[in-house]
Amino acid sequence: MKEAEAVLRKATAEGGMEAATLVARDAKDRYRGAFGPSTGVDDVFLIASITKPMTAVGVMLLADRGELKLSDPAVKYLPEFSEGDRKRITIEQLLTHTSGLPDQLPKNGDLRKAHAPLSEFVALAVKTPLLFKPGEKYSYQSMGILLAAEIAERITGERFRDFLKREVFLPLGMERTELGLGEYGVEDVVRSQVEFAAPEAGSGRPEARDWDWNSPYWRDLGAPWGGAHSTALDVELFLRSFLISDHPILKSETARAMIRNQTPGMEASRGLGFQVGSSFAEGCSEATFGHGGSTGTLAWADPARKLSFVLLSSLPARISRKTMINPAAKLVSQAS
Repeated sequence: MKEAEAVLRKATAEGGMEAATLVARDAKDRYRGAFGPSTGVDDVFLIASITKPMTAVGVMLLADRGELKLSDPAVKYLPEFSEGDRKRITIEQLLTHTSGLPDQLPKNGDLRKAHAPLSEFVALAVKTPLLFKPGEKYSYQSMGILLAAEIAERITGERFRDFLKREVFLPLGMERTELGLGEYGVEDVVRSQVEFAAPEAGSGRPEARDWDWNSPYWRDLGAPWGGAHSTALDVELFLRSFLISDHPILKSETARAMIRNQTPGMEASRGLGFQVGSSFAEGCSEATFGHGGSTGTLAWADPARKLSFVLLSSLPARISRKTMINPAAKLVSQAS
C-alpha cells in the first residue's frame, strides 16, 4: 500500500491533484489514506458513474419484491416509450448498456445550461433515436440508467433519491451517501477540478459555472447515472456487501447476478449496473466488479482475493486515470 500512497502524495504535492481519499482492504488488512487538504476518508466527493451500480441495486430491490422483472419491456412502465424498436427494450438491457440508447442526449448541454429538471431529460430520452436495435451490441449509455431509475420512481411513487437513501444507503450503513446533495451544502463537498474536465462538463469556462460539476444545479440534480455524493468508506461498504454470502438487502441470487457478466461475446463485460472483469488493474481476476467515474473516481472488488479498492479524487479521470488512478490501483492489486 505504501507504493500507492506515494503515487497519491506525489500527485498532490506537485499540485496536479487537489484532494483524494483511498480505502483498500483485503481479507486481513485495511488501508485508509487522505491526501491534499482532505481531512479524512469520510470527506464527501461527487462520485460520478459509481452512481450507476447504486441505482441498479435500487431497481433490483424492486425485482426482488416482485414489483418488476428484468425481462419486462420498459414500455410496460413508460407507456410513452413505444415508438419503433423502443417497445422491445427490456429493463435488463437498460442496466447492461445494450438497449441502443445513447450515453448522453444530443441536447445535454442545452438542458444543463437551462437548469432542466430530470423530468426533461426523461422526456427527451424516451424519444431520442436509438443507436442500434435492442440487444444487438454493447454501448455505454447513461440514458438507459436514467430510464431504469424513472421506472423505479413510477413504481414506488416517490423520488428515486429518497427511495435509494431509505432502502439502500441507510440499510447498508452508508450514512454519508446521497443521490444529489441531500442534507449537504455545496460547501460541504469536495470541489471538482472542473478546469481539467472535458468540454461537455464545462472545462472550467466562466460561462459554465452555473451548470458544471461544482454548480448547485448539477450537485443537487440527483442524476441516477452520475449524481451521487459519497465517501470512500461508504463506497467500500457498498462494494463489500457483494463479497459476503448473504447480501444485506438483496436476495443472494440477485446479488450474484449483478456482478456476473451478462454480456458475453460483446465488446465489454457488464453485470447489472456494474462493470465486471479483470481490466480494473493488473492482477485482478475475471470475477472483479466495480465502476469508475469521470470526476476522478474508481472502485472495485475482487471476490477471488476479498480485495477492494476505492479511490475518490478531485481531478477528472481524463487526466487522473493514467497519471494517478490506474497506477495506484495496479500497485494495490499487485501488493495483495
